[in-house]
Amino acid sequence: MTFEEMDTRVSLQDQLATRRSPVILVNVFHVDPSDADELMQAWTSDAEYFKSMPGFISTQLHRGIAGSGTFLNYAVWESVDHFREAFASPDFRSRLTNYPASAVASPHLFEKVAVPGLCIS
Repeated sequence: MTFEEMDTRVSLQDQLATRRSPVILVNVFHVDPSDADELMQAWTSDAEYFKSMPGFISTQLHRGIAGSGTFLNYAVWESVDHFREAFASPDFRSRLTNYPASAVASPHLFEKVAVPGLCIS
Protein backbone atom coordinates (compact mmCIF):
# COMPACT_ATOMS: atom_id res chain seq x y z
CA MET A 1 0.00 0.00 0.00
CA THR A 2 1.12 3.50 -0.81
CA PHE A 3 0.42 6.56 1.37
CA GLU A 4 -0.43 10.00 -0.05
CA GLU A 5 -1.05 13.10 2.01
CA MET A 6 -4.61 14.37 1.97
CA ASP A 7 -3.38 17.91 2.68
CA THR A 8 -0.06 18.73 1.02
CA ARG A 9 0.49 21.64 3.43
CA VAL A 10 -0.03 19.68 6.68
CA SER A 11 1.23 16.11 6.82
CA LEU A 12 -0.06 13.35 9.02
CA GLN A 13 3.33 13.46 10.76
CA ASP A 14 2.75 17.16 11.53
CA GLN A 15 -0.65 16.26 12.98
CA LEU A 16 0.77 13.43 15.08
CA ALA A 17 3.06 15.97 16.77
CA THR A 18 0.07 17.89 18.14
CA ARG A 19 -2.04 17.32 21.22
CA ARG A 20 -5.76 17.44 20.48
CA SER A 21 -8.73 15.66 21.95
CA PRO A 22 -10.92 14.12 20.62
CA VAL A 23 -9.91 13.60 16.98
CA ILE A 24 -11.47 12.08 13.91
CA LEU A 25 -9.37 10.01 11.53
CA VAL A 26 -10.58 10.21 7.94
CA ASN A 27 -8.77 7.81 5.65
CA VAL A 28 -9.61 7.68 1.95
CA PHE A 29 -8.51 4.53 0.14
CA HIS A 30 -8.30 4.17 -3.63
CA VAL A 31 -7.98 0.62 -4.90
CA ASP A 32 -8.49 -1.23 -8.15
CA PRO A 33 -12.12 -2.42 -7.90
CA SER A 34 -10.95 -6.00 -8.46
CA ASP A 35 -8.97 -5.69 -5.18
CA ALA A 36 -11.93 -4.38 -3.13
CA ASP A 37 -12.51 -7.64 -1.25
CA GLU A 38 -8.84 -7.84 -0.28
CA LEU A 39 -8.92 -4.24 0.95
CA MET A 40 -12.05 -4.91 3.00
CA GLN A 41 -10.46 -7.98 4.61
CA ALA A 42 -7.33 -6.02 5.56
CA TRP A 43 -9.39 -3.08 6.84
CA THR A 44 -11.61 -5.39 8.92
CA SER A 45 -8.56 -6.96 10.54
CA ASP A 46 -7.14 -3.50 11.31
CA ALA A 47 -10.46 -2.28 12.71
CA GLU A 48 -10.59 -5.28 15.07
CA TYR A 49 -7.04 -4.49 16.17
CA PHE A 50 -7.79 -0.79 16.75
CA LYS A 51 -10.98 -1.69 18.62
CA SER A 52 -8.80 -3.30 21.29
CA MET A 53 -6.55 -0.23 21.66
CA PRO A 54 -6.89 2.37 24.42
CA GLY A 55 -8.61 5.55 23.23
CA PHE A 56 -10.44 3.99 20.29
CA ILE A 57 -14.12 5.01 20.23
CA SER A 58 -15.66 3.93 16.92
CA THR A 59 -15.20 3.46 13.18
CA GLN A 60 -17.26 3.23 10.00
CA LEU A 61 -16.24 2.21 6.49
CA HIS A 62 -17.98 3.60 3.40
CA ARG A 63 -17.59 2.58 -0.25
CA GLY A 64 -18.25 4.66 -3.32
CA ILE A 65 -21.25 3.43 -5.31
CA ALA A 66 -21.57 2.15 -8.90
CA GLY A 67 -18.50 -0.11 -8.77
CA SER A 68 -16.19 2.53 -7.30
CA GLY A 69 -12.84 1.51 -5.89
CA THR A 70 -12.86 4.41 -3.43
CA PHE A 71 -13.44 3.75 0.27
CA LEU A 72 -13.70 6.21 3.16
CA ASN A 73 -12.95 5.23 6.74
CA TYR A 74 -14.12 7.46 9.58
CA ALA A 75 -12.77 6.66 13.07
CA VAL A 76 -13.15 8.52 16.37
CA TRP A 77 -10.29 8.55 18.87
CA GLU A 78 -10.12 10.07 22.36
CA SER A 79 -6.92 11.93 21.46
CA VAL A 80 -4.04 12.30 19.04
CA ASP A 81 -1.87 10.61 21.66
CA HIS A 82 -4.03 7.48 21.60
CA PHE A 83 -4.14 7.37 17.81
CA ARG A 84 -0.38 7.98 17.49
CA GLU A 85 0.40 5.11 19.87
CA ALA A 86 -1.83 2.67 17.97
CA PHE A 87 -0.74 3.84 14.50
CA ALA A 88 2.98 3.67 15.33
CA SER A 89 2.90 0.26 16.98
CA PRO A 90 5.00 -2.42 15.25
CA ASP A 91 2.00 -4.77 15.37
CA PHE A 92 -0.12 -2.37 13.32
CA ARG A 93 2.72 -1.42 10.95
CA SER A 94 3.27 -5.10 10.11
CA ARG A 95 -0.40 -5.39 9.08
CA LEU A 96 0.05 -2.90 6.22
CA THR A 97 1.41 -5.70 4.03
CA ASN A 98 -2.10 -7.25 4.05
CA TYR A 99 -3.44 -4.50 1.78
CA PRO A 100 -3.45 -5.00 -1.99
CA ALA A 101 -0.59 -3.42 -3.93
CA SER A 102 -3.09 -1.19 -5.78
CA ALA A 103 -4.22 0.45 -2.51
CA VAL A 104 -3.42 4.12 -1.92
CA ALA A 105 -4.32 5.50 1.53
CA SER A 106 -4.67 9.14 2.57
CA PRO A 107 -5.11 9.34 6.36
CA HIS A 108 -5.71 12.74 7.98
CA LEU A 109 -6.84 13.87 11.44
CA PHE A 110 -9.72 16.28 12.03
CA GLU A 111 -11.63 17.88 14.88
CA LYS A 112 -15.29 18.85 14.95
CA VAL A 113 -16.14 22.44 14.09
CA ALA A 114 -19.11 24.38 15.42
CA VAL A 115 -21.30 26.05 12.81
CA PRO A 116 -24.19 27.98 14.41
CA GLY A 117 -27.56 26.45 13.62
CA LEU A 118 -26.04 23.41 11.92
CA CYS A 119 -23.56 21.53 14.11
CA ILE A 120 -21.82 21.69 17.48
CA SER A 121 -18.17 21.20 18.34
